[in-house]
Amino acid sequence: MDPVYDVSDLNEDGLIDNPGDILFRKKTRTGQKDNYSLGIGFSMTWSTPTDKKLQDQCKQAAQASIDMMQQLTANKRLDFEIARLKNCGDLMLKGIQFHPKSPYYKICADVVVNNPPGHTHPHVHAIPSVSSSSGTQHEEHEQHGSSDAALLGAPLTTK
Repeated sequence: MDPVYDVSDLNEDGLIDNPGDILFRKKTRTGQKDNYSLGIGFSMTWSTPTDKKLQDQCKQAAQASIDMMQQLTANKRLDFEIARLKNCGDLMLKGIQFHPKSPYYKICADVVVNNPPGHTHPHVHAIPSVSSSSGTQHEEHEQHGSSDAALLGAPLTTK
């Protein structure tokens, strides 16, 4: 039902006398009826690039971007590990470490300090050779090794 409005101008001044007043309602024919529809369809598209060179360049650019991101990640990981190694080593030289039962003990567990101050590594001492009365005996011991303490250079006194 549509409203029909009062548009009368009884005093002829050019203005509607009763704007918005509904005089009556009338039936409006729409012609609408029940409609049922069922549509089933199938669509398929096949596309082929016409410029393979451009497609190859796109793939190369994507691979270069991936390689760069992986290298940046590897660099950051190396920076982290070197900083961890340096800090753990400095703390170990100072005698500072986490308690073995601490969950943070494992952070520096794989760090080894090889040359603490005042200690050289590898540590080797020279053993002087002893001259013997018979040169052949001395040469024999040098060639085959010796368990004789006198040949190692230490004074041997027996009573």
